Amino acid sequence: MAASSHWSPRRTAAFIAFFLSLLTSGNATAQVPLLMWSSDGLPPLASPTAGHITSIDQLTAYLTSAFSAGSHTVLLFLQDKLSKEDFTVFGGVFGNKQESAFRNLEAALQSSSSSVTLPALEWSGSSAVLALLQEKLGVSPLLVDADTLPHLSINASASNLLLINLPYCSGLQKSCKETLQNNDEIIGKVQTIMKDKGVRYTAIYTGLQPSRVISETLEMPQPAGRSLLQSTPAPVKPPVIFYNASTPCIMLWAEKLSVSFSSPTEWIDLPTEDLPTSALTGSVCNGTNSLLVISFTRGITLRFAMSQRFYSVSARNWFTLDSVQLEANGTTATFFGNRSIYAPAEYSFRCQSVSSFQDALLIPSTTESAQSDWRLNFVDFQIQGFGLSNGTNFSYASDCAGFFTAGVWMGLLTSLLMLLILVYGLHMIMQVNTMDRFDDPKGPSISVPQTE
Repeated sequence: MAASSHWSPRRTAAFIAFFLSLLTSGNATAQVPLLMWSSDGLPPLASPTAGHITSIDQLTAYLTSAFSAGSHTVLLFLQDKLSKEDFTVFGGVFGNKQESAFRNLEAALQSSSSSVTLPALEWSGSSAVLALLQEKLGVSPLLVDADTLPHLSINASASNLLLINLPYCSGLQKSCKETLQNNDEIIGKVQTIMKDKGVRYTAIYTGLQPSRVISETLEMPQPAGRSLLQSTPAPVKPPVIFYNASTPCIMLWAEKLSVSFSSPTEWIDLPTEDLPTSALTGSVCNGTNSLLVISFTRGITLRFAMSQRFYSVSARNWFTLDSVQLEANGTTATFFGNRSIYAPAEYSFRCQSVSSFQDALLIPSTTESAQSDWRLNFVDFQIQGFGLSNGTNFSYASDCAGFFTAGVWMGLLTSLLMLLILVYGLHMIMQVNTMDRFDDPKGPSISVPQTE
């Protein structure tokens, strides 16, 4: 973090120091840079140690001192994504400045009466900075762009919060630089318009979310000794749990739940994380039947019907997923289990792919011809409707993949073929007999005189 007030002639060196602070901010938690400059003046801000991440509380305290009295006009340039690496990769500090994607931004920082740069601001949500400015200024944001701003009448005697949304690139280096250059031109054009209007302002440039996030691996203590290829595991989203009288009754987890209502197929992904309690309204469970109802946005509902019964042959209870109902816009389609979705009652069922169209484990109902184009596709699917003895954890999983898979059969057949070849070779070797005579039977016999 760096700050400057009343820029000296050494502005270029100060701006290079800003980019160097970007490089030294090495903490890898989620963070976004924030650049702030003003035509009126900003309170001074001390430079912290390298690698420091500015918290939202620290930013709140600084904005409180900056906008404590009087009216202020704030330009918030809010880019979809932004990280400090965007400045070091596409800036021109270490190369030709004419090739920099931030020429207008650099000029604004150098020409302003004071500026503040936060290379590493703690990222706690996409709307944190916007909500903080609304609170400090006491006004709602007004969405503008470079085309509508010249026709906008700005009352300088009252506080104003003008929001300018900027896009981000798709990931290719060339398109990234072009996008950032276009954004930089918008920043320059907006500043020119404000100068022509004679309105004094404070500008802030930041991102809705980081464009690059690297998992932090230094916070946890590392074990002694050698360790190769260590990595922090990605967080796993929690399962969907239905409680019956505060006791876990039904659990479901899936990497992806997708549905389709049209042909050609257009998939809709249904998120299972952060579901409210009301989303499971209608779910029931008892000793023989369980019904899990999940209501998603867009008016889509999934119903998983399960039952268990005792089988005398195996002398144990087994549960099956009898059907899955998909409801949308008041219309329902039913998909029946093909007797492959089953497990012991005290186990959970897991399958890498549960779908209704390819290697189908869910068979569409033939009586609902109007919904013949509706499809289901569950990826890395696991469900348990009975015997949740482990609390909020799944019991032992019965996987849908059988032991004799195609790879196993190929290995067995190849091994059997090699064994037959070996046995045949050993048999041929055992049939070879040695000669009992070594002389020529057609020639004269060999006589060996005996001597006494």
